[in-house]
Amino acid sequence: MTGAGSLLRLIRNGEAVTRADLVRRTGLARSTVAQRLDALLAHKLVYEAGGSASTGGRPPTVLAFNQSAGVVLVADLGATHSRLVVSDLACAPLAETTFDLDIGQGPETVLERVNEAFSGLLADINRSAADVRGVGVGVPGPVAFTRGEPVAPPIMPGWDGFSIPNWFAKHYEAPVLVDNDVNIMALGEHWTHWREIEHLLYVKIGTGIGCGIVAGRRIHRGAQGAAGDIGHVRLAGHDDVICRCGNIGCLEAVAGGRALASNLTAAGLKAESSRDVVALVRAGEPQAIQAVRDAGRYLGEVLAGCVNFFNPGAIVIGGDISEAHQQLLAGVREVIFQRSLPLATGDLRIVPSRLGDRAGAIGAAIMVIEHVLAPEAVDRAIQDGLAA
Repeated sequence: MTGAGSLLRLIRNGEAVTRADLVRRTGLARSTVAQRLDALLAHKLVYEAGGSASTGGRPPTVLAFNQSAGVVLVADLGATHSRLVVSDLACAPLAETTFDLDIGQGPETVLERVNEAFSGLLADINRSAADVRGVGVGVPGPVAFTRGEPVAPPIMPGWDGFSIPNWFAKHYEAPVLVDNDVNIMALGEHWTHWREIEHLLYVKIGTGIGCGIVAGRRIHRGAQGAAGDIGHVRLAGHDDVICRCGNIGCLEAVAGGRALASNLTAAGLKAESSRDVVALVRAGEPQAIQAVRDAGRYLGEVLAGCVNFFNPGAIVIGGDISEAHQQLLAGVREVIFQRSLPLATGDLRIVPSRLGDRAGAIGAAIMVIEHVLAPEAVDRAIQDGLAA
């Protein structure tokens, strides 16, 4: 059945922008289209933008999606810093802030700080909690997506099984979606720059290492939400390296930003974080340059297996360490093209992220917007409004 939500999707995508267009595209009676458009107009999801070119007589009224009909709140939370954005329903940012925030402080402390910032951002644009249509949160750990709960996250003490949607329900009458940070980065990058590619890997190499998988133009999370956790794939020849997960020889423990910083510090250079590693590379420090290139080779070893198994059309590298992308990607490409099958690498593109540290916030906004504006969700909201 073609409901009001399906009409809204056609209008949003520019596929049908007049009543006559909608009648032709849907096969519905003109009276039915008019009734469903009235509901969209009443809920301010659509407005009449004026007349279009006419071949004679009165020009038809053009219908447009009202991207100001509400806002979405998104929080991209990393291990030690965060980015919060309020966007409209077309993913255009209206207000934004970034600040250092230690995820290890626990959910109550962190989410209270996030919500205080949300309140400030809403006030800055003269919006209120009543205008919020959805909340999206990315966290640096595995997530049970359907429940919005982190699951045994290695660097998030106190978060295991904590219901982030239930916490936000005290403040907003809107759906709350939670996902692993690298999944929302993959979504943001794919939606913005790679929609023509069906299969894509987004690799984040920062403090740790993770991978978001786009399969058939959709995020692939796996049976329990753990898909893409390449940071804990074991590398041969590194049995002396103990990972924070308790295993030995994990990619993250060898080539992640924390490991690189630790190794450079042991070599007499000052590096407390992945950002410090990048600063040393940019300063031309030979040991840092070599360390990042080696990290690229180790990452390439794991990704070569992924390329043979998954055959992506593109691999996008993001995260703090990717800021030294010339050295990192040189190592990644060297190993992937050496060890992967020619058929899998013939058209493969391996590139740095174009969105940089904004990928997660953009992806979280898209995740929420596509959820709240899905045809069935729009139909439900209209029906609930009529019932009220």
